[in-house]
Amino acid sequence: MSDVSTLLGEQVSVKLSGDVIFEGILTDLGQDILVLFNGIKYYYIPWMHIHMVYQTEELKEKIKNPNEPSITQEMETISYRKILQNAKGIFSEIYVTGNITFHGYVMNVLSDYLVFYSPVFHTMYISLSHLKWITPYNHKVVPYNLNDDTLSVHPSTTPLHRSFESQIKKEIGKLVIFDGGTDPMKIGRLNKVDNNQLELCVASGENVYLKLAHIKSVHLP
Repeated sequence: MSDVSTLLGEQVSVKLSGDVIFEGILTDLGQDILVLFNGIKYYYIPWMHIHMVYQTEELKEKIKNPNEPSITQEMETISYRKILQNAKGIFSEIYVTGNITFHGYVMNVLSDYLVFYSPVFHTMYISLSHLKWITPYNHKVVPYNLNDDTLSVHPSTTPLHRSFESQIKKEIGKLVIFDGGTDPMKIGRLNKVDNNQLELCVASGENVYLKLAHIKSVHLP
């Protein structure tokens, strides 16, 4: 950590899982998260998904220092959980898997997952261990240019459990969509949740079995 801290204020490249590379100014860091400004917005990236932080001799583009504060400005020390708590109510983009990102609002932060409300997907449960990054939008950004009536947030009234597994068990017997629905084998009726394993009945009527530890997001159609 002390070595990385020497790069504070410098333009760096950050390599994530899946060979995803971000470039920006390293504006802050903590034991489990770092903050990168790419010239337009801040990215809050958990250390668990970072493979490498480095400076390159030849910069593709010189990034100007931010002229707006990040949500860490008033924190004495930053952490993954503190940043998620501070992001509540701010329209944000999050990334967990594949080639899609989710846009919406952090509603609650529980022990190992967060509740996220998306104007498109509505209430979602996102595993904290799979959240690769979050970037809050400028307060002036209106989601999808929707008016207040259309945008009104209607979060689920389902009681929240502390753990991701316990919360998913509440959805047994319902149609669920895992990981954004890009894989048809992750869409179906949830039959069972037991011993870190899920039983899902897909459209064909076939039962498939998924490991809970690999589930990144959950929402109901």
